[in-house]
Parts: sequence; C-alpha cells; structure tokens
Amino acid sequence: MSTPTPHLYLVDGSGYIFRAYHRLPPLTNIRGEPVGAVYGYTTMLWKLAEQLNREDGPTHMAVILDASSKTFRNDMYDKYKAHRPPAPEDLVPQFPMIRDATRAFSIPCIETVGLEADDIIACYAKAALAAGWAVTVVSADKDLMQLIEPGLDLLDTMNNRRIGPDYVIEKFGVAPELLGDVLALMGDSADNIPGVPGVGPKTASKLIIEHGGLEAVLAAAPTMKLGKLRDNLIDHADNARLSRELVRLVCDRELPEPLEDLLLKGIPDAPLREFLEHHGFRSLLTKLNASAAGGPPATETVATPQPVDDTPFDLDAYECVTTVEKLDQWIEVATLSGFVAIDTETDGLDATQAKLIGFSLCVAPGLACYVPLAHGGTDLLSEKPPQIPMAVALDRLRPLMADPSVLKIAHNLKYDMTILARHDVVVAPFDDTLVISFALDAGRQFNHSMDELALQHLGHKCIAFTDVCGKGKAQLCFDQVPLRDATRYAAEDADVTFRLWKRLKPRLSREEATTVYERVDRPLVPVIAAMEREGVKVDAEQLRALSSEFAYQMAALETEIHELAGHKFAVGSPKQLGEVLFEKLDLKGGRKGKAGAHSTDAAELERLAGQGVPIARKVLDWRQIAKLKSTYTDALQQQVNPETGRVHTSYSLSGAQTGRLSSNDPNLQNIPIRTENGRRIREAFIAETGNVLLSADYSQIELRLAAHMADVPALKNAFANGDDIHSLTAMELFGEVNRDTRGRAKTINFSILYGISRWGLGGRLGITADEAQAMIDRYFERFPGINRYIAETLETTRERGFTTTLFGRKTHFTRIKSSNQAERQGSERAAINAPIQGTSADIIKRAMVRMLPALAKAGLPNVRMLLQVHDELVFELPEADVEAASIVIHDVMANAAAPLVELSIPLGVEIGTGKSWGAAH
Repeated sequence: MSTPTPHLYLVDGSGYIFRAYHRLPPLTNIRGEPVGAVYGYTTMLWKLAEQLNREDGPTHMAVILDASSKTFRNDMYDKYKAHRPPAPEDLVPQFPMIRDATRAFSIPCIETVGLEADDIIACYAKAALAAGWAVTVVSADKDLMQLIEPGLDLLDTMNNRRIGPDYVIEKFGVAPELLGDVLALMGDSADNIPGVPGVGPKTASKLIIEHGGLEAVLAAAPTMKLGKLRDNLIDHADNARLSRELVRLVCDRELPEPLEDLLLKGIPDAPLREFLEHHGFRSLLTKLNASAAGGPPATETVATPQPVDDTPFDLDAYECVTTVEKLDQWIEVATLSGFVAIDTETDGLDATQAKLIGFSLCVAPGLACYVPLAHGGTDLLSEKPPQIPMAVALDRLRPLMADPSVLKIAHNLKYDMTILARHDVVVAPFDDTLVISFALDAGRQFNHSMDELALQHLGHKCIAFTDVCGKGKAQLCFDQVPLRDATRYAAEDADVTFRLWKRLKPRLSREEATTVYERVDRPLVPVIAAMEREGVKVDAEQLRALSSEFAYQMAALETEIHELAGHKFAVGSPKQLGEVLFEKLDLKGGRKGKAGAHSTDAAELERLAGQGVPIARKVLDWRQIAKLKSTYTDALQQQVNPETGRVHTSYSLSGAQTGRLSSNDPNLQNIPIRTENGRRIREAFIAETGNVLLSADYSQIELRLAAHMADVPALKNAFANGDDIHSLTAMELFGEVNRDTRGRAKTINFSILYGISRWGLGGRLGITADEAQAMIDRYFERFPGINRYIAETLETTRERGFTTTLFGRKTHFTRIKSSNQAERQGSERAAINAPIQGTSADIIKRAMVRMLPALAKAGLPNVRMLLQVHDELVFELPEADVEAASIVIHDVMANAAAPLVELSIPLGVEIGTGKSWGAAH
C-alpha cells in the first residue's frame, strides 16, 4: 500500500485576520477584551483543520504571518507601503491572541524578521514542491498567484474555489509565470508600487502578451506609435524595473522550521479547550464537546462570544397559542423571568390604521410563541381557525405589558406601541433593539432593520414577508396566512429580537453609549409614538385649490420653457431636456452619465442658471412646483386618516446618522421654509375649532453650539448679548453691515460649519474659488476657534473613526480614510458638522421627552405636541392656554441640555401662534 502524497496548506495569516476582523462586528470576550477578529479567525482556521484526512485535505499546515512592517523591500524603495494606514486600534491587541489561537490547534505559526509573509510562503512552497509534495496556499492575493504551477494552487475560502492557471489567465490575460511582469507595469497604489502611469491591468496584459515580457516591452517602447503610453513607458522604465523587483517573491531562503514539523495530527482537545474557555467562546466549546463525544460538529454560527445562549434556531419548535390556558402559561413564564420580547402582526404598515392580527412572545432564545387573534376568511361564511378572542387575549396581555418588574423588548417599538395603544395596552418598561443598534453603530451600520441585524450579529437569515404572503396581486394579507406559517414567521421575529437584545445591550456600557441611549433616545420612543397617533389636521379644500393653482403655474412655465426651446417637449423627461439644452441650444459644459445621456440634475441646472441661461431657471422653478404638487398638495389629500380626519407622519429614529429624526409618509420636514409656496402649504395645516397651533423654534442653534464647542469668545459674547450674529460676522469680514454683506455673512456662517470647499462657497456666493478661499481664510483669522475645532475634529475622527456629540452620541465615518477622494472629502465634510448637528438633535430630543410632563405639572394637559421639524416643535392647544404654555415650552427648550451638559451660550427659542402652521411659523 503506497503512502499518500503529503499535502501542505500554507495559510496567509494576515489575509485571514483582516477578513475575520471585517466579517464580524466589534465583539468582546468575558473580560471585555476586543476579540471579534480572534473569534472569526478561530472559526475559519478550525474549518480548514477539519479537512484533515479528507480528499485533497491537508496533511501538513502552517500559518504564515508578517513579523514586522519593515522588510528588505523598504531598503530597496523607502516609499514601499508608506501609505498603508496603521492597523485598527481594536485589532492590535488581538494579534497575540490570534497567535495563541493558532498554537491552540497545534499548528505552527511562522514569521521571519525582514521577510513578508508572502516570501515565507514562497520559500515553503518551492521546498515542498521540490520534495514532491502537493501545495495549497490559502489566499486569494494576486501576488501569491505568481506561485501557481503544477502541484500548487490557491484556495479562496471566501468564494469556496480553487485558483489555478486558468483563473490567472482569465483575470490577468497571462500565465502565472508572467503575472509579475503585468503587476510591475500596472503598479499597486495600496502597496505604493509605482508601476507606469496610465497603465492598468488590461493595457499591461496586452503589452506583455504582445512583447513577451517586461524587458521586451520597455525595449520596444521607442518604436511604438507616438502617444502618452509610449512616453510613459520610456520615462518610467526605471520605475517599472523597480516595481518588478518589489513584486518578485523571495523563494530561496532557509526554512525557519523543517517541512516535516508541519505535520497535522488532528485537532487537540486540551489546549483548544483551555483557549476557548479563557475567552468564553461558548458556541465553539459546544462544537468541541460534540466532536469529543463523537457526535456531529455543531453548526457554525456567527455569534458574539459573550456569555449568551447560542441555542440554534428551530422555527418548527415555536408554539402556536390558541387557548387561554396556554397563553396564561406563557405570561406566567415571562413574569417570572423578568423580561419578554414582543412583536405584533398587522395587516398594514400604517400603525394608526393597521388592524392587529396577532402577537408573538419570546422569553429565551428559541423559546417563542405566536398568539393569533384575527386569522381567518374575509367573509362571514369563511371558516376561521381556532384562536383566542381578541378582547380576552388582550385582557390577559395588558397586565404583563404594564408590569414594572418585567422588561419588554421589541424592535422599532413605537410601531407596536401605537398598535397596542389603540387597544388600551400600555408598554413599560422597555428596551428597543433598533434604538440600541443606532446608539452603537450609527454610520457604521446604515440599515438597522431586524433582518439586517439578524444577519450581521446572529448569522441568521430571517423568513421574508413575501415568503409567507407572496408578491404582487396574489399577495395575501397576514390574516389569511395558515397558522403554521404565521407562527414560524411571527415567533421568529420575537426570538431574533430577544437574541439581538442579549448581544447588543451589553455593548452600551463597554462602548460608552449608555448615556445617549438611556437619557436621550430610549425615553423618546413613547413620545414619538404619541405624536404619531396625534397627527395634524389639514384643510383638504385649501390643498385642492393649491393643487389647481400649481397645475396652472406649471402649465404657464411649460409654455415659457417651450418658447425658449423653440418647440414642445416633455419638461419632466431628463433625456428630452438634456437634448434640448446641450444639443439643440448647444450649451457648454454638460456632464454625461454612464448611459451617455446628458445630466440635467439640480446641480447642472443651477450652474446654467448662474450663467444666466433663462430656460434653466424656468425648469428649476417648474420642478419645484411639480414636487410640491405631487408630494404635498396632491398626496396629503389622500393621506388623511378616515378615522381621525388628520394626517399622521411617521418618524424614523434611525433615519439620519447624526441622530436627527426623519419624517416620512408624508415627509413634513422638506416643505420649503422661505418660499411663498412653502408658506402657503403650511397654511393648510390647521388647528381644530377653538384651538391654535404654536410653533417653538430654536434660533440659530447650530451656530450657538459651534460658538460653545469651538470656544469662540466673540460669538459667545454676541449670543449672550442678543446681538445679530450675521451682522457681527459681516462687520468682521467686510467692515460694514448692509443687506448684501449680511446675506453673504449668513451664507458663510452656515457653510463653514458644513465643511464647505472653496469651490462650493464660490458657487454659493457667485465668486471665484480664490476669492472664496480668501473669505474662508479671513473667517478663520477672525474666528480662530472655528478653524481649531475643524482641525481637531478631523484629526480625532481619522484617529478614532467616529465623532461624538456633547451627550456622547457616536457617529461613525468608515470612509474618512478612503483612497477615493470624493468619499474621503464627503466624510470629512460630514464629520465637521456631525458633532454640532448631532448635539442639536440630542437637545431637541431631550426637550421633547421633558415637554409633556412639564405641561401636565403646570396644569396644561390639553396641550398636544404634534410635529418635530429639524429645530422646531409644533403644538396644538386651546387659545386660552397660549400664554401659560408658551412660558413652559420656552423654559423646557431653553434648558433642555442641562444638567447633563452646561452650555456657555443661551439657547434662543422663538415662539409664534396662529390658526395655521403658516401663521404660527
């Protein structure tokens, strides 16, 4: 019997580490140490080691790491990898643990000073091939593809594929032995390998195929046709040769450990168990125990290594509760355990109109149920499945939801609160996993939906709504879904919510997000739910009249646009408009999209309007009126709730990464403030008979906060004295105050806080970029604290990856160090403003939370808070309460930051009242 050929697996450890780091969210072990990369690395290495004795699996294995950042290549070229950012702060302490993990599997962990991991891999690969072994390099790195030859391939574990010569030819156009020549010509910006300017992968491949190698390409360059490529090849020939040496892998050094010492002997129990117990990796311990017992390995899950229950999901184990006795048992368990996750199922997305179909409960991971309430046919003759009468079930549920000793857990709880409040069910106390996720990961996690978080944090894909209800015209209402399918779907939601809570809630204290969650965001949930239920009354007749008037204005503008164009065309068609502007009228400077069509976006039209092109201004006016008509005067008429006669907007608690609330269905935050048409739309929002609307608006709050946060004495004194801040700035910048200089100063004040560029400011003021830069320089000279604030904010954001408000709210900027200039500069601009805008959002949220208790304490229970629009709160109240309510509202808003934050500037609050929002604003 012949001995099988040894098969050596060489793991590119650095690639594994960074894949593991970016694969999982920030995790900590039982001692609070960051271990996200350690956990991911351990699971991936285990999966490789398990292939021992399988077909084409490893008999020998080693993990190869970089010993240091400096190697012989830095001596060859001092700019080599000079642009590489340092490892993330929370990854650095994980490197020693990763070495421990490797040793726990009894797998050699090899690194050599002066050599990169790729070179060590090349040395072992060549030695193993010379000994007649098979070799697999576990990596998808293009540099390591140079090693591919008979007997050696690459294993891309990310895409579960093996990479051989055919893949290299398909991707780079050349065989592996010529890949180094292609890489030398194209260079590598990540490693700062110069290459030849203007030569990308396709051009490099074409040149090497045509001439046979790098030196042949460089020798042929003088005979090529005249052009930039020829010139670059001649001018940068030395860089190309240098690049060839930089990408060449060293393969002839002495091996740090003999090949025979890399033998795999199976996954050892004792050292691995000690390592897993040390870090509290419970799911991996379960897997090890199953292997030791001879059972099947546990299913790999992406779970946080905190001491939480990693019970596998079993959707068929959920219980459908159809008797009072069973419901009482679940409620008793929830009461004894002290916490329960809850989710409601309805027949629609509008919480102010949707009907309750059922609810689900979860008291522990995997232990969940669904209580159907209104399933069955759509008519009296249809057979309905057995279920508890709604009134009876809600009578049982009501005490549990109000029990102060039981924590209720939900995802986007304000929806469930509104649904249940319509049945007189109050929910308190509570935690909201959507709000927790936002407090932790704003900017880092853009989608805080339950399905997305389940995939991200639990490695679990939830059942899609369309999987149980279908799509399109054939889509079922949830009350028509069979109870078995409804139970799996609904109970899974509660189960996922409970598991998310166990993973996310402990992070709040570790990541210093407890204050913003407990003191700002969580108390706001019932306040927002109550505001959404209140809604606001609109005058439908006035809206209809406005729609007709807007239609007339649009028609008149269309006539003018057609006259300027010389013929009729569809003004709303970007394609036809582009043809008119840039082909028929032959206007200059138009941008084209990928499909070749001319861009007619707002920026392009504003550019043309600024150049005095009348048709561009007319189209902009037409678009604005069309948007107001479709979004507001037409749509609002259809969005009046037939039960309440009012319009109910929905607020998103995670819609803006700085912490601001966003409004939708309908969006009441985008009605133009300073235009006549915007004012007239606001006039259609009215108070009930005998009531008025009151608008309370923070005055220049972001400028005030900038003065405080940047510590600008001149601005702080101006606010303290009640001076006009824009007049002050005009005097500082222009030496005089008039309508023009004050307007320019106002633009500059706000633009600077948004990190505007010289070109952006120039565009807004109608001046050159150089003139704008001179104004920016003068502004910073007059107010050096602002310049210092901007510099320090950018420096700390680049260092930490996030900004913080005065209340500790973090906004993450994952692209702040991007090599893409547009991404990086966009992140920088947002980072400058985020602490200010976020603090402003925190302050108005705190005012909202305190408002109704303060009004009730003052004997004003009939004052209702209806809307929040950026820095403004809108109330409806009896006319007789206006004077007393104005005092309370002003006091609450002016002092909302205290006592958590003591400001060095006063918060100005402007209050107005009237029969309509327009009159009050």
